[in-house]
Amino acid sequence: MKYYSFEIVIEKEPEDAGYLAYSPTLPGCFSNGATIEEAKQNIREAVSAACSNACSAW
Repeated sequence: MKYYSFEIVIEKEPEDAGYLAYSPTLPGCFSNGATIEEAKQNIREAVSAACSNACSAW
């Protein structure tokens, strides 16, 4: 199994009580959550899905 590291940015949503999470190195890969921990878990799932989709395209 290979492990990869991706930069993740989590920002407070300006007009909402939640948090936005995205990866600048994976275009279109973003998620959100009500808490920072939830946003972190959700972006992990989004990154995993993006990597799975990229690998299946090869």
